[in-house]
Amino acid sequence: MESKQYELPALPYDFKALEPYISAEQLQIHHDKHHQAYVDGANALLKKFDARKSGEEFDVKAAAKELSFNVGGYILHDLFWENMGPATENGGEPKGKIAEYIMKDFGSFEKFKKEFTQAAASTEGSGWAALTVCKNTNRIFINQIEKHNVNAIPNQRIMLVLDVWEHAYYLDYKNVRPEYIAAFWNIVNWDKVNERLEAWLAIE
Repeated sequence: MESKQYELPALPYDFKALEPYISAEQLQIHHDKHHQAYVDGANALLKKFDARKSGEEFDVKAAAKELSFNVGGYILHDLFWENMGPATENGGEPKGKIAEYIMKDFGSFEKFKKEFTQAAASTEGSGWAALTVCKNTNRIFINQIEKHNVNAIPNQRIMLVLDVWEHAYYLDYKNVRPEYIAAFWNIVNWDKVNERLEAWLAIE
């Protein structure tokens, strides 16, 4: 059985696709520099793990924490790119299964949007706002994930994420996070959110 390394996923659209809400320059730096850094960080740790087979020792606690951070960054960014798309085809109110869950658990899309926006705006320091689904309770939840790995709830599948690290928006919006969050709603790919939700619910 052959082991593999993490690879930077290609964007599902070109760098200009999210303009004017996210500029090509901002998107390219975010993807090619920041996302790549988490891929490189995770792979460096994999090399360290491989070296232990030849007797090399390392701080297991520190390595495990660092791996969680870098792999979390790798996965969340991959989800983030996919749950956005050109404004000409995306944004607005959702339809399908996710719309049914939003109505069931929030009462209206506006209520959901307000709470998700508040979660994103109030995330302390660097982190993410995430929409998850819990199969045990058949509910969707809004979560704040600090950094890439703090406060994540095991076995709640992520449907939608918004990166609120400053590196996600500093070129376009400086330090004005609320303007970036407001712009995000114009490029949400609800079809991808529905695809993730239905695939997770289909698993027995």
